[in-house]
Amino acid sequence: MSNLDLKPTPTVCGREAGGGPVKDLLTPRHVQLGESTVVRRLLPNLGRRMVGAWCFVDHYGPDDIADQPGMQVPPHPHMGLQTVSWLHEGEVLHRDSLGSLQTVRPYELGLMTSGRAISHSEESPRPHARHLHGAQLWVALPDAHRNTAPAFEHHPDLPVVTAPGLRATVILGTLDTATSPGTTHTPLVGADLALAEGADLRLPLVPDFEYAVLAMSGRVDVDGVPVEPGSMLYLGCGRPHLPLHARTAAAVLLLGGEPFDEKIVMWWNFIGRSTEDIVQARADWTAGTRFGEVHGYAGDRLPAPELPTLPLKPRGRER
Repeated sequence: MSNLDLKPTPTVCGREAGGGPVKDLLTPRHVQLGESTVVRRLLPNLGRRMVGAWCFVDHYGPDDIADQPGMQVPPHPHMGLQTVSWLHEGEVLHRDSLGSLQTVRPYELGLMTSGRAISHSEESPRPHARHLHGAQLWVALPDAHRNTAPAFEHHPDLPVVTAPGLRATVILGTLDTATSPGTTHTPLVGADLALAEGADLRLPLVPDFEYAVLAMSGRVDVDGVPVEPGSMLYLGCGRPHLPLHARTAAAVLLLGGEPFDEKIVMWWNFIGRSTEDIVQARADWTAGTRFGEVHGYAGDRLPAPELPTLPLKPRGRER
């Protein structure tokens, strides 16, 4: 999924010094995506820029799109990151400049590694399901892998961890003893936790990771904090376990990872390390080079917005 903001601000990300367990509730910013989809943007956030290598989180739906076009994201470029498509309802048709054509369905992993350059489009297929509900996430690639060859992976069968009142689907990384087949380049985890009504759990965590929980549906308390659907609770580091209580049947995404220790610049749909990286990427997209071409989408590709007048200074996560 693209960042369709026509006036994107430069977002600086990197490691924050120190820190232990916290409970920081993040409120979303509402962003129009295409013709009929409004997303709740949780990362980057005014108070939080990254969770491990996770650097972008959009939650959308559930939306009734029976009489709507649904998701319509024209061809657009990416570099220096991975995109993760995750659905609870509906379908998304993915096309990219590698020639990939794949419909991603609920609880299947669509993972695109942009590396040095890729372009793609996402749309609700025709015909499509009545409801659309999911999340789109980005993972920043470390410097050693940010110029890797682009790739797309589709994993319809993911490992599942079960416990009384819990069914956890491992999207990326490892949870408990289950490891996703999706390719990762930094230590991280992403998991979809389906909770039965009344479930009380203490989920084991990696103390060296920082974590956040995105509420997808239902009513759930995360370490005693009510987290409503479409909001996210940042939890910090140093936790050996996480208490969860489901007031109703609920679903949340657990996102975590080793704090990202590199300075990066995130602007529009690019992650680089300098102003020059971003300027060159924008110029290449505008000129129609480097990012390839997406075939089959019924519409024009997305033009790049204007660059800000101030330099895009790379920074760490210190405020």
